Order: sequence, then C-alpha cells, then structure tokens
Amino acid sequence: MTESEGSTKESARAAHPPPCDASARCDDTAASLGDYRAAFHTAGLPMAVLNRDGLVLAANPAFGELVGTAPGDLVAADAADLADLGADPRLWAAYREVLCGRRERLSCTRRLKRTDGSAVWAEVTVEPVAERLPGGAERVLLTAADISDRRDLLARLRHLQMHDPVTRLPNRTLFFERLTAALEAAAFERSGTGRIGLCYLDLDGFKAVNDTLGHRVGDRLLGAVAQRLTRCAERAAGRGPGPGGHLVARLGGDEFALLVEDSTGTDQLAELAQSVLDALQQPFDLAGQRLSVSASIGVVERAAGGTTATGLMQAADTTLYWAKEDGKARWTLFDPERNAHRMTRQALSSTLRPAVDRGEFTLEYQPLVGLGDGRAQGVEALVRWRHPQFGVLAPNRFIALAEENGAIVELGRWVLTRACYQARAWQLAHPGGQPLFVSVNVAVRQVWDSDLVADVAGILAETGLPPRLLQLELTESAVMGSAGRPLQALQALSDMGVRIAIDDFGTGYSNLAYLSRLPVSVLKLDGSFVHGFRSQEHPNPADEMIVEALVALAHRLGLTVTAECVESAEQAERLRRIGCDTGQGWLYSRPVAPDGVAALLDAGRACG
Repeated sequence: MTESEGSTKESARAAHPPPCDASARCDDTAASLGDYRAAFHTAGLPMAVLNRDGLVLAANPAFGELVGTAPGDLVAADAADLADLGADPRLWAAYREVLCGRRERLSCTRRLKRTDGSAVWAEVTVEPVAERLPGGAERVLLTAADISDRRDLLARLRHLQMHDPVTRLPNRTLFFERLTAALEAAAFERSGTGRIGLCYLDLDGFKAVNDTLGHRVGDRLLGAVAQRLTRCAERAAGRGPGPGGHLVARLGGDEFALLVEDSTGTDQLAELAQSVLDALQQPFDLAGQRLSVSASIGVVERAAGGTTATGLMQAADTTLYWAKEDGKARWTLFDPERNAHRMTRQALSSTLRPAVDRGEFTLEYQPLVGLGDGRAQGVEALVRWRHPQFGVLAPNRFIALAEENGAIVELGRWVLTRACYQARAWQLAHPGGQPLFVSVNVAVRQVWDSDLVADVAGILAETGLPPRLLQLELTESAVMGSAGRPLQALQALSDMGVRIAIDDFGTGYSNLAYLSRLPVSVLKLDGSFVHGFRSQEHPNPADEMIVEALVALAHRLGLTVTAECVESAEQAERLRRIGCDTGQGWLYSRPVAPDGVAALLDAGRACG
C-alpha cells in the first residue's frame, strides 16, 4: 500500500466514523435531554422556559403551584403578566433587554397574582440559557422563589423598628421618613395643595407624674394620650388612619407630632390644635388614678416647596417653646417676624464677648443739667454697639442679653474704664471750673459675678479720676431689698466716695422704708412720671402730686432727685417748681460723642 492510499483511507474514516460511535453519542444526547427534562419537572424551584417574545414554552409543576395554575395551561402565556414585570417602566426595559440578548441577567422582587385572587412575593430571575434545555434552540429561563414568609418577617421586624412600644404609634424614625416623603412628593407636584402642616406638642408637667406615681402609670398615661390624639387626627382627616390620613407619632418622652399632608391652611391646623387641647383637658382614669394634664403645642403650616424636614422641625420646636413661654396649656402659631427677632437675639448673644475684644462698642454721653441754673453738672455714659451687620444698636437691644450670658461683666468693666478715662480727660482739659461727674450704669450681675469694689478702685487708680466724680446707677429692683454681698458692695463704694444712684425709680416695688438704710445719694425718677407734665393746658394732677411727694421724701432723706425724659421747657419749669434738682432729656441734649460734651464745656456748660 502506497503512502497516498493510506492517507485517503484515514480521511474517509474521519469523515465517516464507525456506526457504533455515532450510536453511542446519540444515546448520550437523548439521555442528557431526558435528564434535563426530569430535573426541570421535578425541581422544587418554580421555573418556566420562555421564547424570545417572552411567551411560556414550558413551566414546571412548582411554577404552576406558585401561581395556582396547571403547568400545561401556562403554555403561550405572557411571562411579563405572570411575574408582574410590566408595571415598572425601568424593570420592563431591563426585561426586554434580556429577551433580546443585550443583558445577561435580571433579578427583582415582584408580587405575583394567583388565580384564586391571592398573591405571593417572589424573587424573580430572568436569564438566557444555552441549548441544554428541551427544544435545542436559544431559550430564556425564568425562576421565581417564594419569599412571602421572609417578607412577612421583615415587615414585622420593620413595624417593631418603626413603632413606639409604649403607645404603638409611629416613632421618630418613621415620622421623619413620612415627612421627607411628603416634602419630596410636593416638590415633584404629586401633592394636591403643595402645603404641609405640623402640630408639635408635649405634655405640661409629665415629669411630675413619673416622679410621684411611677413610670408604669406614666406609660399608661402616654398610651391614653396617644389614643386621644389618634381620634382627633381621624376626625380632622374625615377618615380612618392610613395613606392620606394625618400621621400621629411619638417622637420621644412626652413629645408627640401630628403631621398633616396636603394641608389647606393655618385654619385647618389651628382647628386641629384646639381639638387636641380640648381632648387632653378631659381627665384620665388610669388604674384607680384620676389624672388631669395639659399640653403645649407649636403649630407650623407652610408651602412644602423649599421646606426641609430639619427646617420644619426647627420651626415647630421654636413655636412649642413660645407656647410654653407664653403660659403653657395653649397652642401657638409660628410667626416669621418673631422667629427673626429670636434669631437676631441669638446672633447678638453669640457675638457679644468677641465684640468687646474687637472694639465694636463706643460711648455717648447725655448731660445731667441743674434745673435751677440750666448748667451741666454731669453726664450719663450710654454704650452703643456698632455692629457690622445690624448697624448701631442702643443698649435695650443687647444689655439684657449680656446679663443673660454673663458678658455684662466684661462689657461693664470696659464701659466703666472708658467713661472714667473720658471724665478725667475733661477734668484735665478744663482745670478752672467745676468738673463734670460721669454716671455709669451697673447691672446687679456685675456685683455677684465680679468684685465690683475692687474693679472700681483699680479703675479709679488707673485713670486718676477722683471718686466723687463717679456715679454708679443701679435699677430700683436691683437695689431695693439688697442684702448680703450687694449691700456690702454698695456700702464699700459709698465709703470710697463714689455716688450711688437708683435708676428708673418708681417702677419697682419701692420699699421706701428700706430706702433710708441704703448708701444711696441720688434718685432718678422714671420718665413715665414726667410724661404727665407734657401739656400745660391739660396737666395730670396725680403725676405732679406723686413726683412732688417723692421729691419731698428724697430731700428729707438727704438725697437729690434727677428727672429723666425732660423734653420741653414747660416740663422743666414745673419740675423745678416742685423741687427736682437735675433733669436729663432731649430738651438739653441728645446723647453725643465725647467731642460734643467738650464743646458744651467750652461754651460754658449752659444747656437748653
């Protein structure tokens, strides 16, 4: 046999293998297909084979059991309908991409409807498969794993996580979830009115219930309150709880919130808040205890657009604070102007201390004029805050804040030092005449929180100002009834030679019997007494009688009297006639810078 003949025979054997080989392979293929069919039909996992159009070619018994239909009846059914794949546009697009071979896999959680009307939740997977499945051509396999039990468990766990165990109301987490969703819905114009409302409340005096009766009774009270709030919300919404109703939540402690989605205006929220107050005012009978409680409620209603959950809650919290500040057992509506004032107060309070270091404060001076000769005897130092944002602020805008946060000590020390330096400068500039004394206001907190006596002594020594040229003014409420440290400080200052004046006299409780025992040298009558002197044609006899009696009393005690707010020559003359010693007011001069006082001294100190 030649080489070429051998090659030809090998080629023939390759092209036509022995019959036994072909038969074996055919048997293997048939067995394999049979195995796949058996595995497909006996599998516990619900499966269906789809064609490229999404129609069912075959479904196994597990899939038929899942949807409540015999597998043979599912042939040619649309898988998208069976597995609810067409409800979501994005899901539908992904499903079509798998069918067309442009996507390898789709996995999602869907709610499958059964033929008996019930439904099951399933984890649905759709993916193309090779030619291993019955039919031989390209197919798509859909599997659906029943996760209803797992989903029910997760739902129960979420309910426990999102609800308060004491009242069974939604808790803070669920409340903010609903609030955020409501604001987002309004932003995308899915809300009818585009507005949202909130009643934020807490119980007045709830801590006393816990402290006296115990937490068990307190928890029962919270549960009873929750029931009444729920009934109020249901009546207000005109329907039972559920989507679209008013959400009632416990935010923690004795704080509750009623969220009104799609609110119709402040009248709706005000009516709801009042109904809550009325409901809670009815006594509670709890395990033999009859309890009465009240609540304070902050009410906010506004357009949802541009509002954040944080911003809405801040407004509600602020308004709740107002309700308590105004007397409790009431509801208060959010007021933007009042809130702006509060924000301004906070801004001023937080920057008071740094403002002293930055040199933002300045002093102006208003003359204290003898009513007999019209000549300036002294000046009152008045502090001004040149605020970089709010402009020049008068003392009534920031002194109370400084007293609240303690900045008054540092600020008062600065005012006292600056005023004494200035008075000493005027004394040195005009050595020939009677020097002006300077009067400086002192807050009672300066006495308690600092060593005022040591401060004054040190400042006088530092500036060289004689003690007789310094007058310290304290309000009547701060001086009257003083005892202990304040009284000792006043006595020490008086012994030092500093004059003590009672400012705004006549507006406090005026313990006149105590007045004789105080180291006081001057009474400054509050301007409200002088207002009755404005009209010569229609004088107020009562005002004049009171002022005349106060002046007589002061003189018998060896005190001088200054009248504030003198605005006309007629007022000045009448005050002079009844014995007032000095006057202060716009008749003589408005508060002026130090140069203005220097000009007054150069002109001979005559005022008016």
